[in-house]
Amino acid sequence: MKITASETQATTLTRLLAAADRQHPVTITYLKEEKDQAGKKTGRLVETIRTVEVYDVRTTKAGNVTLRAMDRQSGEARTFRLDRIQAYTVHRTAFTVARPATDEPAVTLPVASAPATVIGREIARDDAAYYADRYAILAAA
Repeated sequence: MKITASETQATTLTRLLAAADRQHPVTITYLKEEKDQAGKKTGRLVETIRTVEVYDVRTTKAGNVTLRAMDRQSGEARTFRLDRIQAYTVHRTAFTVARPATDEPAVTLPVASAPATVIGREIARDDAAYYADRYAILAAA
């Protein structure tokens, strides 16, 4: 088990992306925002443990890095903020939950092996054709 407090967010993200590239599920200890009986957020964070299959990483307008993943328990797509992941364990088994259909074209990306690759991936997300040569250099590092 890796404790996220003992590593940088870049390292955590790199390891989670490597797991996604290899299609290995991850069990995370996560702080989710509690909801009352009416479904309204209370602002209180509660700890939960989930086994998920990460398939995408995004950055919100507020600057939070989020992971899109399939929750093995519910079989539904979920979003997890990277800064709320307390610990994680990468498994050696394969993905089992089907991904949601997407309208975005499939892009083959190199395995994230270093923080520079993660940064390159975020940059390349906006204009893959323009950044393709620079991205290849980052991936080779």
